[in-house]
Amino acid sequence: MTDLTHRSDIRINAAYRQTYAVWEITLKCNLACNHCGSRAGDARVDELSTSEALDLVAQMAELGIKEVTLIGGEAFMRPDWLEIAAEITKKGMKATMTTGGYGISLGTAKRMKEAGIAAVSLSIDGMERSHDLLRGKQGAWQKCFETIAHLREAGIPVGCNSQVNRESIAELPALYEALLTAGISAWQLALTVPMGNAVENAHILLQPYELLDVFPLLAYLSKRGNREGIRVHMGNNIGYFGPYERLLREPIASDPKWAFSRGCSAGQNAIGIEADGSIKGCPSLPSEAYTGGNIRERTLQDIYQNSPELRINDVTTPEDATQHMWGECASCEFAAVCRAGCHWTAHVFFGKRGNNPYCHHRALKKAAKNQRERFYIQQAAPGKSFDHGVFAIHDELCVMNADSDEFQIDKMTIPARWQDEGLDLVTLIREEKASAINNYRALLG
Repeated sequence: MTDLTHRSDIRINAAYRQTYAVWEITLKCNLACNHCGSRAGDARVDELSTSEALDLVAQMAELGIKEVTLIGGEAFMRPDWLEIAAEITKKGMKATMTTGGYGISLGTAKRMKEAGIAAVSLSIDGMERSHDLLRGKQGAWQKCFETIAHLREAGIPVGCNSQVNRESIAELPALYEALLTAGISAWQLALTVPMGNAVENAHILLQPYELLDVFPLLAYLSKRGNREGIRVHMGNNIGYFGPYERLLREPIASDPKWAFSRGCSAGQNAIGIEADGSIKGCPSLPSEAYTGGNIRERTLQDIYQNSPELRINDVTTPEDATQHMWGECASCEFAAVCRAGCHWTAHVFFGKRGNNPYCHHRALKKAAKNQRERFYIQQAAPGKSFDHGVFAIHDELCVMNADSDEFQIDKMTIPARWQDEGLDLVTLIREEKASAINNYRALLG
């Protein structure tokens, strides 16, 4: 084992220090989600001890981390989770948490507040039937809203994150209303991708051409949230460079002029930590291909500074920005800026980064030529945490099968309040979709 005694002698340029860490403190979980990328359930075989975890907190502070989000599995399934949270706060970092929300009592919420947990995000994936189905436990949806009430009573700001897939998409307007009523302050949306359990449940994944209906809906939710006090923002795998790019990026942009995708930021402004001490540039990336080292063998600073796996996004020349790209993304006019968007999404579809099928701009270009893309699985996943299969993708003519299970916007549940306002959301989405396609046809000649 490497001698870690003199870790303070290792220095890293402050200009490149991380600001954000997502830390899976245990893989143990009390839910059984059909789309869980880490296949959480049982704890990892060799999770960090309390002393190792507290030492890692000190190393994160030395590295320059400003915020640490505790996740699982389910973070509160680890007995010392509040001790870890308190140490994060003591070291001058912001402690936050993402949870499935099943089992946080008012007493626990108050202890979280005492430990310094500054904000919590709950994972809610649709209305009650769909959420409970996806989360693998009856009553999970109701427990989430009980948890929201407990956290708010304890004085902890509460946000929500939701997966966008075939089970949840039609219920997003109704979920928006439920979250607004519950007092949520922020809502992050991300597309479900085929990692972990989602590989075996690939029927819930949206096909690329379905984004043509999804994006006008997301844009409307963002605009409405801006009016009504919910910051609706998108995860890194929602984009890129379509007509709503700036609208969807502005809620989290440090400056409106930078409200567009600039590619994956793994290893640049975020790191991911697994419960056994493994370090990645992003918590979502497949472990086998992107783990840079383990803090039991090397210091966090050494891993961050010297591991190639955490430097995949270092760009010093134009060639660095695009050399990993292939397929449709390699020939895109935004290639050098977008860099194929989210590496996680591309890799879990195709076994390598650089070609992202979940792109609004790409879907619009295809539709303008009366084409669309469809993917299908070629190789199954091996059944490990953070694993993936391999999918193939091909072009086909834009022909809608009326008997298919594809997402259709007229299946959406529209809240009564919206209808009373005179909103015809289905017509709005259809008109914006048609307008965008026609604009692309004109641009493409």
